[in-house]
Amino acid sequence: MSKLLLASIHDVGPRFEREVDQLADQLSRILGGPKFAMLVVADHWGEAPLVEAPAFQRKLRGWSDAGVEMFVHGWFHKDLAQHSGAASFKAKHMTAGEGEFLGLPREVAARRMADGKALLEDIIGRPAAGFIAPAWLYGNGAREALADSGFALAEDHFRVWRPSDGAVLAKGPVVTWASRSKGRQLSSRFFAGLARHALQGQQIARVAVHPGDTTVPALIDSIEKTYTAFARRRPAGRYADLLPVSSLNSAR
Repeated sequence: MSKLLLASIHDVGPRFEREVDQLADQLSRILGGPKFAMLVVADHWGEAPLVEAPAFQRKLRGWSDAGVEMFVHGWFHKDLAQHSGAASFKAKHMTAGEGEFLGLPREVAARRMADGKALLEDIIGRPAAGFIAPAWLYGNGAREALADSGFALAEDHFRVWRPSDGAVLAKGPVVTWASRSKGRQLSSRFFAGLARHALQGQQIARVAVHPGDTTVPALIDSIEKTYTAFARRRPAGRYADLLPVSSLNSAR
């Protein structure tokens, strides 16, 4: 397989319509078209139900028809579970209350995955590309549910895998940015600057953006430089390119 750039926009939904439009325009310009994935949230924090936003649904269908891959990205995105041990550390330090699937029992996780899949597929008229948990965080219940979910692909911070059998399809860290504090903004810009050079040897480079990035001009500048640097040396591909042809046919 040739080297690929996998680009993605997280937290896609009517709550962040303006920000998603801005990021989609930026990535399309750099990558030469809508060569990225969108991670769709059904009802962000219970305040922006996709089912009640027909105009945004039409946008999603249009993007999907143009070739944008559509992933299910949780249902609420918000983490309402109580945590202990390692999960408590992740919930506190790796996200700001956004790890919805970190503490869910299997049955609840499976239901939200199935409901999200059904909703997204009804909107776009084709199979969802896969499932990516909010903040890339999965608890044991979510991992167990995912194995039987019917999704072709899943992703966390360090890998892309096939849920049906656990086969790892790509390895390496996701380059992303954090906007919720000055310290996180600086550290994410620093890592992105290193990644533009240090990760060029990776076969699969993954770079992800979030709506909050648009609120910080320095992050938008770093995003521009990072995508441009990777796009100079490799084409923007699709997550589905990681799957064997037999897997693609069975998912259709």
